[in-house]
Amino acid sequence: METKNVISALAALAQESRLAVFRALVQAGPEGMAATKISEHVGVPPSSLSFHLKEMSYADLITSRQEGRFVIYSANFITMNGLIGFLTENCCGGNPCSPVCTPKSTSAKISEVAE
Repeated sequence: METKNVISALAALAQESRLAVFRALVQAGPEGMAATKISEHVGVPPSSLSFHLKEMSYADLITSRQEGRFVIYSANFITMNGLIGFLTENCCGGNPCSPVCTPKSTSAKISEVAE
């Protein structure tokens, strides 16, 4: 990950509401959440939320897709892992300790609960 991209991502996360939104989207996994659900979950008014989503989208921290009349937002796990990798690149004396996140799909979560 390029330094300018890291700075952009860290700047986007350096705000309380955006950090809360990003963490909620990480917890939601690849399925993501509609903007109305994000707003309810983190307690950010819809008018403010659109600004925060734009900032995180610009930093490539989130992606969006249209599903019917809803826009679904998801965390961009590739960017998140790149950011974590950049920050931990030389940790532990150069020994590999890469904390990479591989989100499970909804079907995997459902099958785990059923077991």
